Amino acid sequence: MKVLHKKESATKNGGFISNVKLLSKSIREYKKPSILTPLFVMIEVVFECLIPWVLSLLLGVIDYVSGSGASADKFTIKIVDFMSYGGEPNLLLIILQFGGIMLMLALLSLTCGAIAGRCCAKASSGFAKNLRKDLFANIQGFSFSNIDKFSSSSLVTRLTTDVTHVEMSYMMIIRTAIRAPFMLIFSLVMAFSINAKMALIFLCTIPILATGLFFIMTKAIPFFHRIFPKYDTLNESVEENIRGMRVVKSYVREDFEKDKFNRASSDVKDNFTKAEKIVAMNTPLMNFCVYTGILAIYIVGSSFIIKSNNSIFQYTQLNTFMSYSFQILMSLMMVSMIMVTIVMSIPAMRRIAEVLNEKPDIVSPENALTDIADGSVCFKDVCFKYSKRADRNALENINLDIKSGETVGIIGSTGSGKSSLVGLIPRLYDVSEGVVTVGGKDVKLYDVEALRDSVAMVLQKNVLFSGTIKENMRWGNKNATDEEIIEACKLAQADEFVSSFPDKYDTFIEQGGVNVSGGQKQRLCIARALLKKPKILILDDSTSAVDTKTDALIRASLKSYIPQTTKIIIAQRIASVQDADKIVILDNGKISAVGTHDELMKDNAIYQGLYYSQNKVDAPEKEVK
Repeated sequence: MKVLHKKESATKNGGFISNVKLLSKSIREYKKPSILTPLFVMIEVVFECLIPWVLSLLLGVIDYVSGSGASADKFTIKIVDFMSYGGEPNLLLIILQFGGIMLMLALLSLTCGAIAGRCCAKASSGFAKNLRKDLFANIQGFSFSNIDKFSSSSLVTRLTTDVTHVEMSYMMIIRTAIRAPFMLIFSLVMAFSINAKMALIFLCTIPILATGLFFIMTKAIPFFHRIFPKYDTLNESVEENIRGMRVVKSYVREDFEKDKFNRASSDVKDNFTKAEKIVAMNTPLMNFCVYTGILAIYIVGSSFIIKSNNSIFQYTQLNTFMSYSFQILMSLMMVSMIMVTIVMSIPAMRRIAEVLNEKPDIVSPENALTDIADGSVCFKDVCFKYSKRADRNALENINLDIKSGETVGIIGSTGSGKSSLVGLIPRLYDVSEGVVTVGGKDVKLYDVEALRDSVAMVLQKNVLFSGTIKENMRWGNKNATDEEIIEACKLAQADEFVSSFPDKYDTFIEQGGVNVSGGQKQRLCIARALLKKPKILILDDSTSAVDTKTDALIRASLKSYIPQTTKIIIAQRIASVQDADKIVILDNGKISAVGTHDELMKDNAIYQGLYYSQNKVDAPEKEVK
């Protein structure tokens, strides 16, 4: 397994904008809350920014009514006249009216904020749900060669951690990223309306902050690019340890596994520490801009008040200006937080785009065939390698003709290419050279789903899923009746031990089938394959964990139950293929010999050696060639 190289990924997935466009397709039915969120955020900001302005009017009115009317402008005087209803000004009544207006604005702002938060939560979580769904759906379409480009731990990280980072970024983009700039602009407008000269102080801080953020982004992004592959290694360590827990404990390797996990965890920590050190510069930079801006406003504002004797620029205006100052500076802080979050999500977006952009190597052709005539299989001059960069073929010059309904045994040493050979039949991989036909047609002409539905494979390390035995059996046929399930289990010699369970066929199978033995698991998997009633049945060393008597009973059941089905049996034991119509011997990726048991016993040294060693008898010297 390997992860895509950076150059390959960059070429394949394009830049940041193309990745954004790709991921945005997962918004779909959550477009409405995604649009409503920024809309209500903008309304919330308007109401929030009006509160300091109303407060400044109130303070001006108080000054005027209490005896400082000489410095009041015409607008303030009109407000007092309006709220006095043509009579003498009543300060308490005016204060209550202003208080009601500010309370109403606060409630409206709160309501809009609550609606925006609700819409934001729905939009971001829905987007993440769709993104995981799209990722998982694309992975399900991968061929084995596609999966080989990624490790399983990397795919898990992309479906979980990476999507979470993108979800957080999206949540901030549709809410905070709208709120912060909008509040910044609105507050700046209000500040300029009070005193343009003092508002220029904010414009001086923005270039400083922008320069600092640019520096932080350019320095931090490379570290975040390195962090996510470290997560893959960390998850791989956990996954291997949990799956192989029995082996770890039997070899007393807990300390070794702890050290391996600690190294992976330390790599993540070290890279995060380096990235966070750079990102942490954002806080002191923001504090510098905030406090420098506040200090400059107090100094300049106080100077204006003293010089104008509270006529050109008043103390009440300074208080209002400070309110907008805090809103502006808090908006700048939020902008910096948004940028940091987006910086962290960029590598996650790239990794997600890698999976979404990955096209399955094996797809159905246009006008694909769906009707498979029979279970005949033919290999014509077939060569196969797992990767184009591989030095040698895993299979070479394979020519083999299997008639429909035949039972064919395949034997050979470990690594001889047995599993690779049968994997070409349902197009788990495609041939590098030559042709594989099923039912007289090239397998590449068939609809992939139809082809695989006609082929049942039972592997040595087959998988049972969490659920009852019945639920696992119905993977072979989702409409299978209880009677059909029991019949299939009887044929696979599984009914006896299933019936011994307290809950019988309703017995719950734990994840991976850990609560049944290896032999029991293999028999259940054979029963599941029989329910499929395939045209081709492939048993890839799938009776290795059962005794020879049970093995013989299973083969007899297959012969009587599915006589028209082509049966391909990969085995290490001669007894498992001895009665096959033909036996294929693979050696180093090539067919060494094809024949019946009697024919191979006469003139094939490999078969003779296996037979005599397994039956613990000495080979007659004249027979061995």
